[in-house]
Amino acid sequence: MSPILSTIGLLTLSNVFMTFAWYAHLKEMSAKPWFVAALVSWGIALFEYLLQVPANRIGYSVLSVGQLKIVQEVITLSVFVPFSLFYLKEPLKLDYLWAGLCLLGAVYFMFRSKLG
Repeated sequence: MSPILSTIGLLTLSNVFMTFAWYAHLKEMSAKPWFVAALVSWGIALFEYLLQVPANRIGYSVLSVGQLKIVQEVITLSVFVPFSLFYLKEPLKLDYLWAGLCLLGAVYFMFRSKLG
């Protein structure tokens, strides 16, 4: 598998864990003290790091740090929007579209030298 596809796959899985670590406690643990939610989130985040660190090491072999960060941000928004809609039951807003379009611009500028 290519380094870029491996990076994208690992970062996607990493972002699923990250999103749950950062936001699931808002729904599932709202009645618990914050430090309990923090400890559970840290436990979930361990799995995120076990995927994110190798993803960044693999990705850095073919991408610059800036490109790697932009890929991660696009993946983050791609994971967060469905999570927000389906898990947290947040309403769909046009702001997600505008944020996505801004990220597409960022992708263009970070990768334009590779596009030809």
